[in-house]
Amino acid sequence: MRRFLVMLLIVALFVLGAIAWIVLGPGPLNFAGGSRIALQDYKGPDPTGVPAGLRNASLVERGQYLTRAADCEACHTIKGGEPFTGGLAFNLPFGTLYSPNITPDKDTGIGNWSDADFLNALHKGVAPDGMRLYPAFPYPAYTMISDADALAIKAFLFSLPARHATAPANTLAFPFNQRWLMAFWSAFFNSDKRFEPNPAQSPEWNRGAYLAEAMAHCGDCHTPRNLMQALDNRKKFSGAVAAGWKAYNITQDKDSGIGGWNDTALADFLATGHATGYGTASGPMGEAVDKSLMHLAPEDIKALVVYLRTIPAISDPTLPAPKIAPASVSPKTVTADARGKAIFAGACVGCHDWTGNSAVLSYATFTGSRTINDPSARNVAQAIVWGVTRQSADGPVTMPSFGHAYSDTEIAAVANYVTARFGAAPSAITAQQVAEIRRQASQ
Repeated sequence: MRRFLVMLLIVALFVLGAIAWIVLGPGPLNFAGGSRIALQDYKGPDPTGVPAGLRNASLVERGQYLTRAADCEACHTIKGGEPFTGGLAFNLPFGTLYSPNITPDKDTGIGNWSDADFLNALHKGVAPDGMRLYPAFPYPAYTMISDADALAIKAFLFSLPARHATAPANTLAFPFNQRWLMAFWSAFFNSDKRFEPNPAQSPEWNRGAYLAEAMAHCGDCHTPRNLMQALDNRKKFSGAVAAGWKAYNITQDKDSGIGGWNDTALADFLATGHATGYGTASGPMGEAVDKSLMHLAPEDIKALVVYLRTIPAISDPTLPAPKIAPASVSPKTVTADARGKAIFAGACVGCHDWTGNSAVLSYATFTGSRTINDPSARNVAQAIVWGVTRQSADGPVTMPSFGHAYSDTEIAAVANYVTARFGAAPSAITAQQVAEIRRQASQ
């Protein structure tokens, strides 16, 4: 009996230790060390708000800039739909969530929300009726947004036309459909604190930290999650899967992260979603650039670069250093499956070239791209199935969808051919994995 009790105690201590390890994990800014202070006690330039060029703009104009910085439109707009009217599906392992309408419609939107209601939702994840919000709405990041910035966002949203639009009902399985449980989740994983500057860091660093952590909530895509689906900041920015796409490692690791990028390339990628020799953003990152980052002032892009340069390197052994040399001009077979080469020759080579250096459009160049140098080929397959549409200085740039033109087997074959020919390591994505990519988006 005594032995049983001892074993029970050991198991209990182990479970409690595991829970403590998860719950007491570091916050998103702890990696920088030093001490953080309340914003009102900070002696440097205010890291919140809008850039200097907009300081004298109207409240609505400032709110528009901040709404873009917070990337609100991407999650609250379905493809081809009215901006901010909601209805976008978030397909999760335990069901589907739909984003709500955040136009000022009084029946289906947020038109009846007071300032206090808006702040409670943004900072605490609590709706006006007391209903708990799910962290697909990134309130653990938005909780750091200052009250003034939050209310400027509200002023912009309330300046929009009211649109009557009701999102579909969520389809979450029990117990995940019990919203009251989010009170316990929030107690552990939502700090409910506004942004606190770090006096030991530069003003640019603090501005970049505010933009990356409070506004753009970069960690929600680029940081893995723990067993409780909160961000695991011990692996901060080391890469994760978001909306079926791989959000790559953006730590300072030189092989699998962005440590080998120069500042100009990193700034170009953030501002345009493209950097020659490093690749082109697609999927959720491409959307984040087009709807959010490309609208930021140059000084804010620079601040983001300064901040990202301080993220500790975490190596991802699944990602080799990108191959930076173009492929041979000769269209030689590089995979055992000749179908991949045949499809590439018929549908792809006109834009991407046999070398991977596009003579048509720099956005179509493969050389050096992280996506092409990812042996999982997840994002390559996503791009082939769904296509890619991006905004450039010269207008929209589009890679058409081939999902209806080719079977899962054919798409897997061409994806494997592309990584083998142009990347550092060949992939082995299967038809079953391509089918899963289709299924996830159709739920």
